Amino acid sequence: MTNVTSFLPKAILLLVLSSVFFSCASRKDIVYFQDAGNFETIVSENSYANKFKVDDVVSIHVSTLDPEASVPFNLFKGAQEGGIRPEQVDYIIDKSGNIDFPVLGAIKIAGLTPEEVKEMLRQRLEDGYLKNPIINVRLKNFTVTILGEVNRPGTYPVDGEQITILEALGLANDLTIKGMRTNVKVIRDFNGTKVYNTIDLTSKKALDSPVYYLTQNDVVYVVPNKSAITSSSLDNRASIAVTIAAALITSTAIIITSNNR
Repeated sequence: MTNVTSFLPKAILLLVLSSVFFSCASRKDIVYFQDAGNFETIVSENSYANKFKVDDVVSIHVSTLDPEASVPFNLFKGAQEGGIRPEQVDYIIDKSGNIDFPVLGAIKIAGLTPEEVKEMLRQRLEDGYLKNPIINVRLKNFTVTILGEVNRPGTYPVDGEQITILEALGLANDLTIKGMRTNVKVIRDFNGTKVYNTIDLTSKKALDSPVYYLTQNDVVYVVPNKSAITSSSLDNRASIAVTIAAALITSTAIIITSNNR
């Protein structure tokens, strides 16, 4: 009976050590851009231009040297009071890819970049409406969602008009040691159609990936590596083993106590 009692703690220790051993990751599993040499110059051919999509929220403001002339081409909430101009209203791109622009009517902007929208509006407004209009176009709902083996998963707003996958992962405090850097998945929505792609962050070729630059509402999912899956399995087994071992030790202690009476 004493042999059984002394064996159980050793078995539990072996399970814990096995879990630690199998959870170890090698350098090739965790280092980014492993094939990039020292002082190597990498010229990326990755062209990026963020384009508007259906359901995007877009801010468009038109101004001129004559403030009153541009008023009809801006949407405002409520009436002007005491010389204070009311809050400007944003546009939402409808299912046809259009916005309903004041005076000009329906304008299709889905599939266009902010610069293309600016140029299109400038040409149409200069054609009989305004002289030298200044047009600001901004996407208001640029967010990316980071899930999986990262330190701080969540949905993050993006300032500006572009973000790389590395910058997005930085918002999530990087991958955990258990994240598979060779197979990071990006789920992208094209007007209701989901497109899946993967990127290998251990290779310099990641810079030319079509998902290196993220678009609005992209979802980045970091897949757990083998060590994470193995560790999870061992943790479950170890938990069961500890429970069984505790029950056996308790039963053994009761039996020993009863025999000594």
